[in-house]
This record gives sequence, structure tokens and C-alpha cells, in this order.
Amino acid sequence: MSVSQTAPISSGTLWTGRVLSTIIVLFMIFDGVIKLPPLDIVTQTMTQLGWPADANAARLLGIIGLVSTALYALPRTSVLGAILLTAYMGGAVATHVRIGSPLFSHVLFGVYLGVILWGGLFLRDPRVRALLPFAS
Repeated sequence: MSVSQTAPISSGTLWTGRVLSTIIVLFMIFDGVIKLPPLDIVTQTMTQLGWPADANAARLLGIIGLVSTALYALPRTSVLGAILLTAYMGGAVATHVRIGSPLFSHVLFGVYLGVILWGGLFLRDPRVRALLPFAS
């Protein structure tokens, strides 16, 4: 089924997708922005996670997250942004697995965000629905 052949979606479905996507965008903006200035809490947390206590490393992660989020928020590049954010979340999951964090609250948090991210995109983007035709 091509994008032009996808069934029309209801206004409720579209708005649900937009709300889910907005939750992800707002969370990721917060996550990225707090990593830009050299905040003590960020470098301390990075040390606890096994990363170097380097403000530049935190800043780089913040920039990567913000750029990926911007790509996700823009309709033309939303699929690329979703792929990049999925990789970003995968790095968070791997970090938490490596240090032995609790499974449901820490390790799987990136998975929860990924499900919301892709669910929101699926509901609001006909290109994704055409690729993943779950409903008939």
C-alpha cells in the first residue's frame, strides 16, 4: 500500500499521535537543554553512569539529542529523527544495563520512550502507516 493509498485517519487518532510526539519532544528538549551548560548534577550523574565527568561530553550528548529531536519534530524529517532518537535511547538502555540499574524503572525507560516515539509517529504520519500496516 502506497502513501497515497493509506486509509484516512480520524481526527482523534491524528491528535493522539501529535500528543504522544509532543510528550517525546518536550522530554527530549528538557534532556538536551540541561546538558548544555556545565551543571554539576549532570556531570555527577554521568560519573554514576560510568561516563567521564566532562562538561564537553555532556554538551555533545545534549546537542545530539536536540538535533535528533528537531528532526523528529519536523514532518519532512520525522522518520530520520525517530531512527536517530531510537539509537540515542538504545545508548541509554545499554548504559543502564552495563551498570546494573533496575530493569523496569531505568533500563527499560528508553524502551518506553521509543514505543511512545514510534507510536506517535505511526499515528500522525501516513508514510509510517504505509510501511507498517498493522490495521486493515
